[in-house]
Amino acid sequence: MSKILIRGAKVLGGEPQDVLIEGRTIAQVGTGLPAEGAEIVEAAGKVLLPGLVDLHTHLREPGREDSETVLTGTRAAASGGYTTVFAMANTFPVADTAGVVEQVWRLGKESGYCDVQPIGAVTVGLEGSKLAELGAMHESAAGVTVFSDDGKCVHDAVIMRRALEYVKAFGGVVAQHAQEPRLTEGAQMNEGVVSAELGLGGWPAVAEESIIARDVLLAEHVGSRVHICHLSTAGSVEIVRWAKSRGIDVTAEVTPHHLLLTDELVRSYNPVYKVNPPLRTERDVMALREALADGTIDIVATDHAPHPHEDKDCEWAAAAMGMVGLETALSVVQETMVDTGLLDWAGVADRMSFTPARIGRATGQGRPVSAGEPANLTLVDTAYRGRVDPAGFASRSRNTPYEGRELPGRVTHTWLRGKATLVDGKLT
Repeated sequence: MSKILIRGAKVLGGEPQDVLIEGRTIAQVGTGLPAEGAEIVEAAGKVLLPGLVDLHTHLREPGREDSETVLTGTRAAASGGYTTVFAMANTFPVADTAGVVEQVWRLGKESGYCDVQPIGAVTVGLEGSKLAELGAMHESAAGVTVFSDDGKCVHDAVIMRRALEYVKAFGGVVAQHAQEPRLTEGAQMNEGVVSAELGLGGWPAVAEESIIARDVLLAEHVGSRVHICHLSTAGSVEIVRWAKSRGIDVTAEVTPHHLLLTDELVRSYNPVYKVNPPLRTERDVMALREALADGTIDIVATDHAPHPHEDKDCEWAAAAMGMVGLETALSVVQETMVDTGLLDWAGVADRMSFTPARIGRATGQGRPVSAGEPANLTLVDTAYRGRVDPAGFASRSRNTPYEGRELPGRVTHTWLRGKATLVDGKLT
């Protein structure tokens, strides 16, 4: 049985401790642990976190392997400190049957870099008119518990109600992409001063907020769970806060880019900043940070959305929406939440590991760093600062908004059930 001793790490940002891994499990946590027969990882000054869990990743396979594959996407995940990713259903073919979700699940098993939990489509073909095989996907080998038409909104209230009723039977959750389609026809960026000045079609905040308001009321009526994907406006925060005050079973996520970037960047007309939902205002960014700090927003999710060069390096109107995010997420969260004093590292562990694992019911993930738990761990050099160079990404795509930007923190090691997937910043 292999033994690894992580020596002197600040577990969840606390006092330095040693963590002994034996095989697939954390054997001991303490100080002055014996190193005999163990591989030593010197971790003084670094922060040890539970392996990160991303509830919102686009791996593109099957169908768009020119953008990403399960293998390249999970390598990117390991580079960013993730040990589990939930793969969205907007593939080709759509993951709306047991056969497709099992294919994605098996590809994840074969990759070996992190666990891959498929998300099933809510409706057939993401078309919004007929429920997909929710029960069959849940009962498949993939054991799907999260369902989403992400990329499209489940805009029909009757279909959304039926989906909430269906998943309630087995404790599943519907993850909604909140975008009223009639209010966003031709939309290119956030509706506001900048869109008016640039002459680009505006994407109003109410298009998101109206769907969230409807869906939390439906969830209350049905007594089911609803999760809000990539929440982006101050108004959305207030609706979720109100829903939680009523005891409605709603959770919400925010992306790293919505915690840092604003619509002012669109003045460059650089399509790398084109994303769905769009970058919003500074006021929205501040509201999102505060909501993540106080728990109104439950988790950080990357919405890792890889695209090939030709889909982003074109005129703004023709460019695809989306940004890659797995390899920079933790750095952006450190910049916006930890270094600003809004969250400590224990809070980061909650928002990026414990809670997303709980929402998605990721077995064995998002567990405490304590004896007897699976050795899913991430070691972070929080003192590091460096410029983002997408040429070094493990992802197949390079559409990052952070190229050349200096960000703090660097994941040096990732372990998946005791197996090192990243060592000294290099994939194994």
